[in-house]
Amino acid sequence: MRATIKTQDLKLGMYVMLPVSWFKHPFLKNEFIIRSQDQIDRIIDHGIIEIVIDTDKGEQKITSQTASTVNLGITPPKTWAPDKLIPPQLIEAVHDKTLAPEKKSKIVYESSRVLVERLLEDPKSENIQEAKKGISEIVDMILAEDSTSRELLKLTSHDFYTYTHSVNVGFFSVMLAKAIFKKSTSHNMHELGAGFFLHDIGKVRIDPGIINKPGKLTDAEMATMKSHPYQGYRILKDTNQLTEECMFIVMQHHEREDGTGYPRMLKGDQIHTYGRICCIADVYDALTAERSYKQALNTFDALKLMKEQLLNHFHPELFEKFVLLFTQ
Repeated sequence: MRATIKTQDLKLGMYVMLPVSWFKHPFLKNEFIIRSQDQIDRIIDHGIIEIVIDTDKGEQKITSQTASTVNLGITPPKTWAPDKLIPPQLIEAVHDKTLAPEKKSKIVYESSRVLVERLLEDPKSENIQEAKKGISEIVDMILAEDSTSRELLKLTSHDFYTYTHSVNVGFFSVMLAKAIFKKSTSHNMHELGAGFFLHDIGKVRIDPGIINKPGKLTDAEMATMKSHPYQGYRILKDTNQLTEECMFIVMQHHEREDGTGYPRMLKGDQIHTYGRICCIADVYDALTAERSYKQALNTFDALKLMKEQLLNHFHPELFEKFVLLFTQ
């Protein structure tokens, strides 16, 4: 029997089937039994997020508990040393001028998901500081390479793990900020990128059962969920990583132009441009994500719904620029 699990849940004895061509990974075969921890580390470092295992061919059977955990995107607590946080493929790809935009975007995207997932598993001060270095590299690449940025828009995954959502919103927001601010030197794009990628970091303090609940939240659960902007603010403040840019983004990415957002029900110009940018990207990614209780919308339908039903949530000029990202 075959099952899809997250690569971080791989165990010795599992029979794996790599999802990429043999010349795109460091192993001699596409299918083999895991014999060492080094093999697991190399698969993860290669940027592979999920992998198919064959439980009949393996020496390690996947348990129902493991399967349940994998399906919910919930992982046991892990610790990461700062020097292990950023996949080396990310830095290599960003600086490789010979890589075609399509290939570079795939490596950067998958490596970014690994980076953010590791950070959310162990969001200590040193790791946030290290993650910001990796995010700065991504921001510089997006600012300098229009063709790679366009390819990234096509790659965003439709699952709704917090780390995937964070990466998607990070990419969308940095691209929108690039379009809005152009070559202005009045904005710290590195700190903006950090804020965008870390906008949901407060969810690490929310019960995973609430985050992954396949249905409507109760009033109490919704109140807990709505605390994640403040929890994110506290994490960044407590770890001494809270800049002005990060503060506006983390605290305001759920505020709405008409005052119906949270946590402070800010309205209009009370919301900073940085928060407005992240709000648009956040809603778009939520609409295009697959959930247990809804199907993912395609780009056209998501933007159409945002324009026809949710436009009072967004700054109209910023929304127009966001639409142009997908139509130019």
